Amino acid sequence: MESIAMNQPAASADSDAPKATTLIYRQSAWTRLTHWLWAISLFFMLLSGLQIFNARPQLYLGKQSGFDYNNTVFAIGAENTNAGPRGYTEILGHRFDTTGVLGWSGPAGQETPRAFPSWATIPSYYDLGTARVVHFFFAWVLTTTLLVWLVASLVNGHIRRDLAPRLDDLRRLPQDIANHARLKFHHTREYNTLQKMAYGGVLFVLLPLMILTGLAMSPSMNAVLPFLNDLLGGRQTARTIHFTVMVLLVGFFIIHILMIVAAGPINELRSIVTGWYRTDPPHDAKSSERSA
Repeated sequence: MESIAMNQPAASADSDAPKATTLIYRQSAWTRLTHWLWAISLFFMLLSGLQIFNARPQLYLGKQSGFDYNNTVFAIGAENTNAGPRGYTEILGHRFDTTGVLGWSGPAGQETPRAFPSWATIPSYYDLGTARVVHFFFAWVLTTTLLVWLVASLVNGHIRRDLAPRLDDLRRLPQDIANHARLKFHHTREYNTLQKMAYGGVLFVLLPLMILTGLAMSPSMNAVLPFLNDLLGGRQTARTIHFTVMVLLVGFFIIHILMIVAAGPINELRSIVTGWYRTDPPHDAKSSERSA
């Protein structure tokens, strides 16, 4: 990685003047390109996926579903009550009133029964055909670029060098958790332990699982990969896993954005847009490593 020292005026030992910082070239063009391709793809897949979910807003376990089976684990719907129509969300038999957001939503006086509201779906109106086209297009963009990234990152050592946690990383895990809890961040060349674990979980667990469960729900893929459905516990279980992965990815995104804001949004965004990242002064970085 290239680096450029950003020197500050010399200061005495007891001076509070800013110390020298360094700009390093942390993110390659390929890393930045795939990051934004995945972000865009997941955005459109999420909103179109919620539109697809609205066509059947229930999740089951097993291979079958319907009134003859008692295997519903999640549902969003609407019901008539003495107070009028109400929306609800049911999780493992526990029902919650979610009127106005889930189950029953819309402008005042124009509410309609729909699982996810119009502002959270693509298209905003009910159009299953368009939603499927959008969803599958970006799913293939994500799948193709992820496969290329995995092969390239194995060949050039990016996974081993930058993402795989080492023994020292695991030893520093308790300190890293404490630093994050105190919103105390160290800007260094390498990812910290929690970053490696989070990015690894997304890249090597959640995204592959989302792709596999998506393929398992496709009737045309059953002829090509007939074992996949059974491996995942049936099409209905695959759909439930697919939805669960989506929820986890949304959770990761929220935490990711919060950490960017807390760690310094200008520096973090510059890194993923231009590749250049400002690290802590060398003395501070070494001190943080010793304390960990």
